[in-house]
Parts: sequence; structure tokens; C-alpha cells
Amino acid sequence: MSLNDKLNAALVSREKRLIRRRLYDPSADAHLADFSSNDYLSLSLSPALRTRFLAKLSSAPHILGSGGSRLLVNGHAHAALEARLAAFFRAPAALLFNSGFDANVGFFASVPQPGDAIVYDEHIHASVHDGMRASRAAARVPFAHNSPAALRDVLERLVEERPGLAGGENSVFVSVETLYSMDGTVAPLTQIVEAVEQLFPHGNGYVVVDEAHSTGVYGPQGRGLVAALGLEDRIFARLHTFGKALAATGAVLLVTPLVRDYLLNYARSLIYTTSLSNANIIAADCSFDMLEEGEAEKLSAKLLRLSSRLTTTFSQELAARRIPSSLLSLPANLTTTYSGTDPTRLPTPIIPVLTPHPRPLSAHLRVRGLNARPITWPTVPKGADRVRICLHSANTQEEVDRLVSAMVEWAESWQAAQEAADSAAVNESAGEPGWCASLATPRSPVRSSADTPRMSLAASWACLIVPTEAPSVTSAENNAAALTGDMYDMRDVPPPINCPCGITLKKDVLVKDDPTAPHPVSPNVLSRGWSSKGECGNGEKLYE
Repeated sequence: MSLNDKLNAALVSREKRLIRRRLYDPSADAHLADFSSNDYLSLSLSPALRTRFLAKLSSAPHILGSGGSRLLVNGHAHAALEARLAAFFRAPAALLFNSGFDANVGFFASVPQPGDAIVYDEHIHASVHDGMRASRAAARVPFAHNSPAALRDVLERLVEERPGLAGGENSVFVSVETLYSMDGTVAPLTQIVEAVEQLFPHGNGYVVVDEAHSTGVYGPQGRGLVAALGLEDRIFARLHTFGKALAATGAVLLVTPLVRDYLLNYARSLIYTTSLSNANIIAADCSFDMLEEGEAEKLSAKLLRLSSRLTTTFSQELAARRIPSSLLSLPANLTTTYSGTDPTRLPTPIIPVLTPHPRPLSAHLRVRGLNARPITWPTVPKGADRVRICLHSANTQEEVDRLVSAMVEWAESWQAAQEAADSAAVNESAGEPGWCASLATPRSPVRSSADTPRMSLAASWACLIVPTEAPSVTSAENNAAALTGDMYDMRDVPPPINCPCGITLKKDVLVKDDPTAPHPVSPNVLSRGWSSKGECGNGEKLYE
């Protein structure tokens, strides 16, 4: 088997398992309200930040490139930014990395020593896993997500099993995030720190905190949850990234001078790569100007108000419309109001809408002018599919309300179609003719026959045959959303399936805005599998 065959087989395998990733069309989102990007403070759209950045570029002595790795060329701009960040975050020392991924890999691959243990939240970022795989640590143990009790159990077991940990000769590193990117959950950081300090009185327990998604959002001047809780002196290492709320590139590790020196000698992801360009450094520096001047706190306050509005109104609508949680729901941490005492109940810019049908819901939102991406395994655990909503300070209340309405509309349509499908199953067993509802205005009649393949919601799809007298469920535009399922491919249905409404799931068919398709696609929506001939996969004419 050749290399190309092996690579292709791996991709085909992912295609069959509905987990193949693809890049989105970069021009397809221009007209949509953004509920997808990590630009939480909307600084990428800030005229003030843009003006500041261009002014600093025009006066900077060096803007292009960096000249090499930090150990070869330690630029003045890089050193100055590190000094500034150490002071801003009130840390002993700071070290720049090209990305948060590089920083986590470099830290966990080098700092834990032989005989040490790494204990990590089960939802920790992939970069920590990559760093741990290269680590010399003797043990790598997960604990249940955001559970201080589970963390204590793991730590107590390690102390019992490993005398070096109990005596202080070896160390344990506890890796957590303050705000988790897929779940929107906030870590019970104080309890985590207290557990580590109590179980390791020799001071050989070290908490390592990834603040990638909380930088700019929480804390005084956007300094993160650690600063908000006053834990700066009790955290061994903090990671802050610049590519999310700060609209820049790069990351910084806040550590002791000794750890900084060690990383400069042993962190391969720092040593063997060209450092951030001077333009990158200038951009990050401008973003921290915005934080220090208090702009981030204003933007964050608006952002978190929008979050509270969305979760409150959405929860109320789900209850009022009696939408079953098995179809659409919010996680428990977002269904209660923040009281001001429990940081794990803080409003969050990341709101996962849990549903077993994330692609049809996401596509429906696109038709309504809203961009929120479907997230499935392997990015999240199996059975935890969702549409991930990311809020931004530039979002309006009208957009948030429209998002809530569109999600509820989709859920009600799905329920109605499911009821129609149940009725259709009875009618079709009696040989009655039906027509294509597909969560949409009915199209031309479909001639039912015993040998015509059928699909149902049991296949996680939106296409079904309903009785001829069935009313319209939603609009024709909604039909395109429900059937598209994904911007590029119909990955909610395992191929091969032949649809009696004129859809073929052949993966080599790619049509954009085909006006002759049985169900026209809304503008800027790409879909795989539309048949312009009104034929099923067997070539049988199904439309009269």
C-alpha cells in the first residue's frame, strides 16, 4: 500500500465516521453575524486599536521579521514586552512563545522531572496532552472535569503510591484551564489551589493554569481569573495568549526567573523556532495598551451582559416551548444566575448548545444570518455534540435575541417533523402516497413505493416522507438549512443513503446555489450531494 493510499484511506475512514475536518469557504461568512470566532472583545474590529497599531508601526525602528530564534536574536521589542507583561500580570518573570500551543508543549515536555507526576483536568487542551507525551514524568493522571473532590482523590492516591511525592523529593503538577474552550465552564480555581497546598505541605505541588480564553475577559484590566481571585502568588505558572480576546498573535508564560531560565535551555518549542516578528510584538503591545487603559473592562462588561441575556432568555424559551433537553439544552453551569460568590457560575462568552444534531442546527442558523459552528467528536467526547456559540462585545442585543429565536424555531420544526415522521410511518405501511417535508414547505408529490429507500430522524437527518395532506412546517429557506447539515458535506448521514426527496449523498457532487436543485440552496451556502436532476442515488425519478 503506497503512502498516498494510506493517507487517502485514513481520510476515507474519517469520512465514513463523519469526523473529517475541512476548511470553510473564507468568503461564506461575510454577511453573517459572528457567533463563532474567539474575538471576544471585538478588538479585531476596533478603529482605536487599528489606529494605534499603524502609528506604532510607522515609528518603530524594526517591523519586519525577527531575525531568528530568541537565543540567536533577542530583539529590543521582545525583551521590552516581556518586562511589561511581568509587571502587568504581577509575575516574577515572563517568557514569550509563538503560540499558546507552543508554550504548553514546551513547558510540559521539559519542566516535570523523572519521578514527577502530572495531574490534569480531563478536558484540558490538546497542547497539554502533546507536551505530556514528550514529558519524562513518571505518571500522567486525569481527574473529572472541574471536580475538586475528584482531584483530591487522585492526589491522595498518588501520595500513597509514590513515597517521593509524600516526602517532597518529587513533584506533582496540576494542569487546569480557567475557562474551557468547548464547555464554557469556569474552573473552581480556589478549591483546586487549596487542595494542592493541603496535600503537599512540602510545597512540591504546583498548579499550572491556562488562561487562554479568560485573558481580557475576567479580572482587573482583563488580567484573568487568577488575578480576579487574588491567586497570583499561589500559582506556579500562568499562560496568557494574545490570539483570542486581544486580536494579536503569540503567548506568554508567567513563571519564576529560574523556570524561565530552564525553559530557555530545554523548551524545544521555543529554542528551535523563529520568534514572533516585530510586527507581531507591536500588535500585542497595542492590545495591552487597551487593557491597561481600561478599555477591556468596558468591553468585557458588555460581553458578559450579553452572555447573561442569552442564557436567561434561551432557558426561558426552552421551558416555555417545552423543548426536550434531549434535543436542545444548555449545560448546568449556564442555567443558574451568577450570585457573585461562586466564580464557576460566572457569565461566559462561550456557550455550548447541546444537541445530537449540531450540523442541521448550525446550517439553519446560517440561513438566518447567524454563524455558529457545529462541534462533534473527536473535538468533544462522543455523545456531547453541540453548536458552540462565542459571544463578542460587538454583538448586539438584537442579534442575540435573533439567535435565541432561530434556535427555538429549529427545535420546534424538528419536533413537528418528527411527529410527522411517526404519522408517515403508519400511512406508508398502508401504501399511502407522501411528499417531502424535510422541515420545509412541501415540494412536488413523491410517489411512494415499497422499494424506495427511506430516511428518518433516527438516522440523525431531517429528510422524511409525510402524509400528502401534511401542512408546511417551516419556510423553503429552512429546508435548505435542514438538509445541508454542514457547509460542505452531509456528514450527519452515513453514506450511502438515497433520499426520496432528490438528494444523493455521493461525495463527488458539489453544487453552489444550483437553481435547478429540488431544494434551492440559500445564498453563500455550499452543500454536497444536491442532485440537479431530481433523482435519488439509484437514478430513479422521484419528482413529477
